[in-house]
Amino acid sequence: MRLVSITFLSIFLFSSCFLVPKSWRNKESFSKIQKSTDYDYKLRMAEKYYSKKDYNHAQQLYDDLFRVMKGTDHFEDIYYKFAYCAYYLKDYMNAENLFKGFVEAFPNSPKSEEMDYMRAFCFYKQSPKVQLDQTNTTKAIGFMQAFISMHPQSERVKDANEIIDKCRQKLEQKDFLNAELYYNLQFYKAAAMTFNALMNSFPDSEKSDQYKLFVIKSNYLYAGKSTEDKKIVRYEQVVTDCNDFMDRFPESKLKKQAQEYLDLATNNLKILKNEPTKKTS
Repeated sequence: MRLVSITFLSIFLFSSCFLVPKSWRNKESFSKIQKSTDYDYKLRMAEKYYSKKDYNHAQQLYDDLFRVMKGTDHFEDIYYKFAYCAYYLKDYMNAENLFKGFVEAFPNSPKSEEMDYMRAFCFYKQSPKVQLDQTNTTKAIGFMQAFISMHPQSERVKDANEIIDKCRQKLEQKDFLNAELYYNLQFYKAAAMTFNALMNSFPDSEKSDQYKLFVIKSNYLYAGKSTEDKKIVRYEQVVTDCNDFMDRFPESKLKKQAQEYLDLATNNLKILKNEPTKKTS
């Protein structure tokens, strides 16, 4: 009976090794690695985790190694991969600081150009939806422009320019939504000013004629809501805006609408000045 009990207990203990969840065994194994004072071994394991794209575990080991291996031949590579761990874990704020720190620590490194780009790219990755604050979008533009100035021959210049264009499009859309909101709320003076500012901020926009038409419409509606003593000046502004539209966008598909507002404003001025009016079509 005693022999049977011992045999059963042995079988149970042997089997229990396989019943322990793999995640627990892995956690225990990683804990031993992390507590190890054999830093060469710890570095090899960090490299192993990094190569397997287990950036969470790799980051923890690189963090331990960051201080003790500073000044060694391994430090540059540790710094490089430590920064990328943060990036791949989508901790873009920390990654940006690490990419910046790498360039400061190793300004002559062959990887410094890449780190400059990645720092700017981290701001782009933090750029939020168009409705939200666009501080990081503006920073992404600034740092990408700085990258192009510092590395004009880089193969990444094309990508940097594409990102700048995307960021500018987002800023343009943000400003348009703000101007459109004023227009929809019937704050026509503010709408006209905002659409004018939008045109000045993005003079090469393909939508410039649309923005100019909004200026015309806003000023026309603003004139219509004005007191009698101010209507003449404000309708004259509409006429000026319409003529400017014709000069700047002679091929625009919106030219007909601009002409209609020109006719309306002109006729209103004649009425206000007691002059014969022109019938609108």
